[in-house]
Amino acid sequence: MADILALVDRLEAVVNQGWRIPFTAKTAINENEFFEIIDQMRVSIPEELRRAEELLQSRESVMASAAADAEELLEDTRRKAERLLDEHEITAAARAEAEGIRAQAQRDAEEVRKGADAYAVGTLSDLESRLSSLLRTTSNGLSKLQRKHVPRPADDSQDTSQSS
Repeated sequence: MADILALVDRLEAVVNQGWRIPFTAKTAINENEFFEIIDQMRVSIPEELRRAEELLQSRESVMASAAADAEELLEDTRRKAERLLDEHEITAAARAEAEGIRAQAQRDAEEVRKGADAYAVGTLSDLESRLSSLLRTTSNGLSKLQRKHVPRPADDSQDTSQSS
C-alpha cells in the first residue's frame, strides 16, 4: 500500500512541476515521466490487491476460527450451566425430600413419645392401684395379727358376772 501512495505522490509532483498554460486551467506535464509512473502503478496495484486479498482471506479464516471457538465455548458453557442447574435441581429435590423425611420422623417420634407416655401412665396407674391394694391387704393382715397377739385388757363386767 505504501508503494501505491508513493507513486501517487510522485504523480502529483509531476503535475505540480508542469507548466501552466496561461488563461486556462490546463497544465503541460512531462509525458514520459507521467507514463512511467502509470506503468509502475499498473505493476504495483495487482501486487497490492493480491496482498489485500490474502489479508482478507486470512481475516476471514481468523474470524471463522474465532466464531467456531466462540460457538464451542458457548456450547461448553451451556452444557456446564445445564449440569449445574441439574445438580442444583437434584440438590433442591434432595433437600426437599430430606426435609419431608425429617418432618415425618419428627411426627413419628412425637407419636411414639405420646404412645410411650400413655403406656407409662397406664402401667404406673395399674401399678399404683395394685400397690394400694397390696398395701391395704398388708395393713389388714398386720392389724389382724396384732389384735390376736396383743392381750386385751380385762373386762370388769365379765368378771362380776362370773363371781356371782
